[in-house]
This record gives sequence, structure tokens and C-alpha cells, in this order.
Amino acid sequence: MNLLLRILVTAFIVVALANLLPGVAVESYFTGIVIAIVLGLMNILVKPILILFTLPVTVVTFGLFLLVINALIILMVTGLVGGFYVDGFWWALLFSLLLSFCQSILFKAFENSKSN
Repeated sequence: MNLLLRILVTAFIVVALANLLPGVAVESYFTGIVIAIVLGLMNILVKPILILFTLPVTVVTFGLFLLVINALIILMVTGLVGGFYVDGFWWALLFSLLLSFCQSILFKAFENSKSN
């Protein structure tokens, strides 16, 4: 799937989750697109560094600390993008879990429809 379609699908999921979760707010669909772009950049640039620094804790918790890293990435994006609000760590954790779950389902569906 090309990059533009992935960004648009992620933006749609971000806006949909913001409408479902009371602790998350997004001002507009354009803000959702910006969130998707910044989130992708943070996952490429910052997340590997955080994983490297927290590797001992991640090993001790059998990888569950990666959920904390995902929530921290969401909170960092909240600080960088105006118009995106998350009320706290637990909402960021739930948002990141649901975002990852929805992305995996939709991206897999697009791959299956493309191959048929």
C-alpha cells in the first residue's frame, strides 16, 4: 500500500477513535493527517532510541514496557501537534492500543483486496 493511502487511513482511524474515546480530542480531519505524519516520524526516529535505552526494562517485563513506550509516543505527539488532546497516560495507552489494532486490521484488509 502506498504511503499516502496509509497516512489517510491512519488519519481516519485517529479521528474515529477521538470521536469514540472521551479522553482524546482531534479538532479536524486535517489535524488527523498531521497527527498521522508526526506519529509516523516519531515511530521512525524516536521510538528506536527509546527502545534501546529501555531495553533492560523491556526484557524484564517480557516486552510489556513497549506499551508504555507507545503511550509516551502518543503523549509526545500531543505536545507537538496543536489540536490534538489526550487527557493522560491511560487514555494515551488505550488510544495507542486501539490505533495499532485498527491499523493492523485495515492494512491487512487493503493488502488482501489488492492481491485479489
